[in-house]
Amino acid sequence: MAFFEARGLAVSYRRNGVPFEPFSDVGFELFEGQIADLVGPSGSGKSSLLCACARLLPKTSGTLALRGVDSKSFSPEEWRRRVCYVPQKPTVVAGTVRDNLLLPWSLRVRRGDKAPSDEALRSLIAEAALGDVDLDRDAAQLSGGELARVALLRAFATRPDVLLLDEVDAALDADSAGSVSRLTRRLVRGDTACLRIRHRPPDGAADRTLRLERGKIAQVDHAEAGA
Repeated sequence: MAFFEARGLAVSYRRNGVPFEPFSDVGFELFEGQIADLVGPSGSGKSSLLCACARLLPKTSGTLALRGVDSKSFSPEEWRRRVCYVPQKPTVVAGTVRDNLLLPWSLRVRRGDKAPSDEALRSLIAEAALGDVDLDRDAAQLSGGELARVALLRAFATRPDVLLLDEVDAALDADSAGSVSRLTRRLVRGDTACLRIRHRPPDGAADRTLRLERGKIAQVDHAEAGA
């Protein structure tokens, strides 16, 4: 049984005032501990697919399932706790690194949940090779690569089942992008899966590659993905 499954997904919205359907009848599976890269031409609907999987688009049809349970069995809020979408541009709030890592626990959906301790947050920072970044550091002083890793750590700290990463390394230099890739590989373990949009050449972190093009999705080999 697949860990995460999408079947018959279709989305529609208005683009430049005209009804637009980037894809229809799209389906794929993710398995525990797996990272899958999602590639394809600009405008093919990759970001829309991730948002549909997170139930962030109102005009979506098809079925989603997590651990064999249909998404309709979850409230939208509970689903998004389990299937976490991380946008390309990290959200940064004024304050410290601690404030930014704990941002999800300031939101209504997690009100009443116990936030991670400073010890747990420092452990995550160490795993991200951010040893020189203290919890009390002003987040405005972080570099783009550091911010990207903090945003990824923040998502992972909420313990989602599935991470949906929307080209989180797009604006980074090669070294920073490599750090984000290595962190993703370390974080995605046996009880997690990840689908990430990438336009960069394969980095060795993904287990498989999916191509979305002309409204259809298919698995491709690594040589084709890097072409």
